[in-house]
Amino acid sequence: MDGDWRRDRIGSALRCTNPTVLRRLEAGFAVIGDVQFLPGYCVLLVDDPAVGRLSDMDKDRRTAFLADMDLLGEAVERACTRLDPDFRRVNLEILGNTDPYLHAHVWPRFSWEPPAHVGRPVWLYPRERWDDERYALGPRHDGLRAAIGEELDRLA
Repeated sequence: MDGDWRRDRIGSALRCTNPTVLRRLEAGFAVIGDVQFLPGYCVLLVDDPAVGRLSDMDKDRRTAFLADMDLLGEAVERACTRLDPDFRRVNLEILGNTDPYLHAHVWPRFSWEPPAHVGRPVWLYPRERWDDERYALGPRHDGLRAAIGEELDRLA
């Protein structure tokens, strides 16, 4: 995957050149995460890069974004339930500490996770998990991408 889209994730999604986009939703884009050490990790990107927080949107857009987050969370839950019997739950997070635009993380959680991490935030996983090429998004995730996309279509 050419990395140019990473410098402008929302703009590239709007231009249909962001390869991580699964579906266009009402207030944003459902994308599969660059890293897949928890298979099914997705992000909801707001569709306007000038929006930095929920409070930057009017009530209707805010409600639409939160509904999109719920939709993506349910799609990930359904796909992961179907693909991995050890799926446990989905964690939804809006943090905004690194990227300046509004986005929500959708993290599937599994019973096979190391005991030291099962009950803790994903962000406490060792840095190596985030940078290890074994977990980088690639063609081996095509089935997972398709499953989440199908669930988004069913739920829409």
